[in-house]
Amino acid sequence: MTLYWGSASPFVRKVMVTAHELGLADRIEILDSAAHPVERDARIQAFNPLAKVPAARTADGMDLYDSRVICEYLDDLASGGLFPAPGPARWTALRRQALADGLLDAALLVRYERLARPEPQRWPLWIDKQLEKVSDALDAMAADLPAADCHDIGAISIACALGWLSFRFPEIDWREGRAELAQWHAGFETRPAMQATRPAA
Repeated sequence: MTLYWGSASPFVRKVMVTAHELGLADRIEILDSAAHPVERDARIQAFNPLAKVPAARTADGMDLYDSRVICEYLDDLASGGLFPAPGPARWTALRRQALADGLLDAALLVRYERLARPEPQRWPLWIDKQLEKVSDALDAMAADLPAADCHDIGAISIACALGWLSFRFPEIDWREGRAELAQWHAGFETRPAMQATRPAA
């Protein structure tokens, strides 16, 4: 598989954590890219018409996007079990993945508003409301912690989302008032797959 990636993308990190957990990381050829919400990278667009990372192409020429699809493909390829079988455990894992991805979507909109939009055109209320979503998602995560030994796609997604918040939004002290979530994340970060994919400062 070849994969367009961004070194700081939390969605790319989710794919790579999944690959490491499944023992597939060395089978992925990394292609560098310059994903941007305005200045779209035509190289990525060859794999994904939205020109967003992660975007992958399998050995037999099938294009895959986004992170949810690529992660499930990898799990199926390795018969890994990071996506539980149909039943309550699967819906819990997928719900947690959706919450983590939603948190990232809201936080990315704030980042794009601040970095990509000219300052006179920025909308403070928009930023505030997206940050409210981030806070609400964090509270929901704190109320629905994965077990310490859980490393399914839901847990991976939450860990990558929290790691990205720490990386890109250090001013958001998401650990404040969420001691159990912080403790869970600190433990999950020690997994080799997380260590191998930590974004560079």
